Amino acid sequence: MRSDWTQVPTPADDNRQFLWDLFAGPFRGHAIIMDPHPVAAPWPGDVAISGRPVRDWLPYAVGNFEARVKWRQETGDDSVPYANIATGTEVLAAAFGCPVHLCEYSHPAARPVVRTAQEADALATPGLTARTLERVFEFGHLLRCELGPEVPIGVPDLQSPFDIAALVWRKQDLFIAMHEKPEAVKRLVGKCQTLLNDFLTEFKRQFPNCNLIHCPLHWAPPELGCALSEDEAGSMSTQMFKEFCLPSLANLSQAFGGLFVHCCAAADHQYEGFKRVPNLRGMNRVFQSPGPRPAIEAFSGSTVLVMAWVGEQDVSKLLDMSLPDTRFLFNMGAQPIEESKRTYERLRLRCPRQGGQM
Repeated sequence: MRSDWTQVPTPADDNRQFLWDLFAGPFRGHAIIMDPHPVAAPWPGDVAISGRPVRDWLPYAVGNFEARVKWRQETGDDSVPYANIATGTEVLAAAFGCPVHLCEYSHPAARPVVRTAQEADALATPGLTARTLERVFEFGHLLRCELGPEVPIGVPDLQSPFDIAALVWRKQDLFIAMHEKPEAVKRLVGKCQTLLNDFLTEFKRQFPNCNLIHCPLHWAPPELGCALSEDEAGSMSTQMFKEFCLPSLANLSQAFGGLFVHCCAAADHQYEGFKRVPNLRGMNRVFQSPGPRPAIEAFSGSTVLVMAWVGEQDVSKLLDMSLPDTRFLFNMGAQPIEESKRTYERLRLRCPRQGGQM
């Protein structure tokens, strides 16, 4: 463990309780989290698919964690700093054998390995010894050794079972198969659910102090559920969502105590389907027209709206739109530290936090 890290104060325990209450307890106010500017990745790709030794990625992750600690200390926001295992969306798809394309200015991307129902049925469910998963676990242990067991370890970028299937199976063929070979699609989604369940179960076992949220950048109590990206929801009808996506989302929510969803698709029409997921704790949307009002009306009183990459004017508009039982977590866009402090002070006046704050 680093000797200099042991001198850095740990975040206030009350932030953990405050966020627990936000997602599953009495309302004490909207959460405000001030993001620092991220440390740039040192090489193309990520730790899961890189040819470099896992340890080489340690300074990158530690640097981002230390930035979160500094912003927490300087702003006094509602965050719980954690060590993030930053990856692209390829980690579980690569475990199925998908080749990975390295992008010069973006995250790695899995390339499909399946085109037909017969090929999909021939795929075996990967074990946790797949290279990308082994490297994730190794990196988590290196982070824990470096920072200590009191620092939560975050999961990589995790997709829903259907979204993993949409990476594994060439998408134009997959959507045709949803009409012509629906049972084959469901079988592949089932394999993806099994792998995801196995991975999350093992991650929690190896790292009891963990953060199961990958997007946006906030902590949530791991006993309240896992987070998944469901970005294909905008590409299908409500009936197809109910048939191909909802069962696995509901099963994983029941298995892990709840679900947090990131969805950047044009998927307002799926809100009623998402609301059928038991213990839907948080919903992060990237809004298209007509904006946030339908989500506020759909999820107020049941699910926290996690608003990411927003500015101060956005927050003001959202608060003006809110209903009496709306709950927000505002993951603010990155600003320099002094500007972050001033922004946080103004926002805290607009939406006070009940019960004190350290």
